[in-house]
Amino acid sequence: MSEAERAAIQRFEADVIAPSMKGLVILQFTAEWCGPCKQLSPVLDKLAADYAAKGVTLARIDVDTDKLIAAQFRIQSVPTVFALYQGQPVADLTQYRTEGQLTRVLDQLLAQLPPSGAEADLKAEVAPLLAMAEEVLEAGDPTRAANILAQVREMAPDDPEVAATLARALIGDKRPDEARALLDSLPEAAASNPAVARARAALELAAAPAADTSAEEARLAADPDDHEARLAIANAAIAAGDRDRAADELLEIVARDREWNEGAARAQLLKLLEAAGFEDPWGRAVRRRLSALLFT
Repeated sequence: MSEAERAAIQRFEADVIAPSMKGLVILQFTAEWCGPCKQLSPVLDKLAADYAAKGVTLARIDVDTDKLIAAQFRIQSVPTVFALYQGQPVADLTQYRTEGQLTRVLDQLLAQLPPSGAEADLKAEVAPLLAMAEEVLEAGDPTRAANILAQVREMAPDDPEVAATLARALIGDKRPDEARALLDSLPEAAASNPAVARARAALELAAAPAADTSAEEARLAADPDDHEARLAIANAAIAAGDRDRAADELLEIVARDREWNEGAARAQLLKLLEAAGFEDPWGRAVRRRLSALLFT
């Protein structure tokens, strides 16, 4: 092995293998005479910059200069692009040439790999603070939880879970307008985040006005199938924070006529469950009751 080949291997280990042990490396095989390579390179440069916080790096191998490395990868044409993780190729990206195509495939790859880079470090720092704020909120102190989360959001302004949890704290602190403005400020892509959907459901439920339901109670006593009166009672219970009563009344409507008013009772119950969160023990118990009604 020549001195030049040894140097090429050392560069490859430093520029490709070492960073691939902690993050994803995009490896582009290129050549000075390759027109398509010159078109693709700026796209890869931009992606590497955009995904740097997620631990993605870019490396290039000139097939004419580093023939030994090119031979090891059996490169037959350029551009050829691989994604490497922990020293091994995990995907052939050669067929993807546009930013949109490469973005989609990178997102898919990163979703399957452990988080790395600055974003992973930030998540590790934020996670315990977010958990503490959640505990404070569940303990019934939304004001303190909102204060904690406001500070956490300064650390992670782009984290939708932090924003959503802050919104729920603001709702609990009787500041729904601030919560709505915060949720509305999130990018469209955040709408599918479960934490954001939970906060949206909580905001919608918080909009239900408190009401005197004595008239509806009388109507219901006279006619147990007065679903309109029962739904009004359930909504008033939600506004009063009595989710047990709300769930009981909504489940009773489902039991009597699950399709009433286009499934309004079931829809409201599902919204109540979404606001509670999937891991909430109360929510799990109510889900079991709903399942028993729907599937038996």
